[in-house]
Amino acid sequence: MSVSIPYRLQGSRINSLEKAYQEMAREMAFPPHFGHNLDALWDVLTTEVTGPFEIIWEDAKQSQKKMGKDYRRLLKLLKDLERTREDFRLKLK
Repeated sequence: MSVSIPYRLQGSRINSLEKAYQEMAREMAFPPHFGHNLDALWDVLTTEVTGPFEIIWEDAKQSQKKMGKDYRRLLKLLKDLERTREDFRLKLK
């Protein structure tokens, strides 16, 4: 079994969907054509990121407070990704 690559997101820096996209793109080296929306994020995470991998979202509660409904939308996408990809895990800290 392969070792999972951990990607860390710093919740203290994520206060909007755009910031989340920027942090993920930087941390996971998304391709230049990444479209900075939820559909594009889904596409990149399902087809462009090699697994196994995990996203460790540090201080996720800070992001939740700052992002509101956008946090829930992003969290839903990441949980759907967990169900879709056997080689992906999400950890909220």
